[in-house]
Amino acid sequence: MIFYKTEEEIQKIRESAEILAKAHGEVAKLIKPGIKTKDLDKVAEEFIADHGATGSFKGYNGFPATLCISVNEVVVHGFPSDYELKDGDIISVDCGVFYQGFHSDSAYTYPVGDTSPEILSLLKTTKESLYVGIEEAKFGNRIGDLAFAIQKYVEDRGYTVVRELVGHGLGRSLHEGPEVPNYGKRGRGPKLNEGLVIAIEPMINLGTRNIVQESDGWTIRTRDRKPSAHFEHTIAIFKDRTEILTSHKYIEEVVKF
Repeated sequence: MIFYKTEEEIQKIRESAEILAKAHGEVAKLIKPGIKTKDLDKVAEEFIADHGATGSFKGYNGFPATLCISVNEVVVHGFPSDYELKDGDIISVDCGVFYQGFHSDSAYTYPVGDTSPEILSLLKTTKESLYVGIEEAKFGNRIGDLAFAIQKYVEDRGYTVVRELVGHGLGRSLHEGPEVPNYGKRGRGPKLNEGLVIAIEPMINLGTRNIVQESDGWTIRTRDRKPSAHFEHTIAIFKDRTEILTSHKYIEEVVKF
C-alpha cells in the first residue's frame, strides 16, 4: 500500500535522515585499503545507537547487520565480513535508520584507493543518474517518468540497469508502496502525489544487467562478475517542490569522489 505522510511525519523522517547522514559520514572516514568491512558495520551500529536510534536493516527478515556492504561485483545486500578492502575495489554502503517511528534509507558507492578510470566512470554516471531521476520526481509526474530518465541516462552511456531490484516507498515500514524501478516508460505507474516519500536507488552495472543470488539468500551479484554501483536518497514530494530528505554531505566532506 501507498501511505502519504503529513508534514509532521515527514519532519520525523528528516530527523531520522540526519542521523543516517552522519552515520554515513563516520563510515566514510574509515574506507581505505586494509579495513575490514565488519569494522565499518560496527562503527555505524554504535553511532546510530548513540543517537537514540536503531538500524533499519539488522534483523529485517533475518538480515544480520546494520549495513549492507557490497563490494565490486556485488550489487546489493552483501554482508559485512572479515574481507579487507583492497586498492582498486569499490564498495557500496547502504544503511537505514529507524527513529521516532520512521525509517530513512540511503546508499553511496566509494572507490577504494587507486580505482581504474573505467570504474570511476561507472560510479560517476550512477551517482548522476540518481539526481536525474530526482529531477523528474515531482508532483503530478508518474513513477515511470523518473524511471525512464534514469534508464536513458545510463544506457546512453553504455551501462545497464538491474531490473529485479527497485526503490520503494518508506515511512513507518522500511518497504512500502510504490515500487520505484530504474527503468520504465514515461507516463506509466503511480502518480507522485503530495506526501509521498520514496527511496530512489539506481543499481547500475558495467557489464550485462543479469544478476544472481548467492547461497546465503541475500547477496546479489552480477552474473558476469563485472562491477556494479549503487546510490540512493530518500525524497518527499510536495506540491511546490521535491525535497531530498537524506544527505551525502558528510560523506562528501571526507571523500573526493
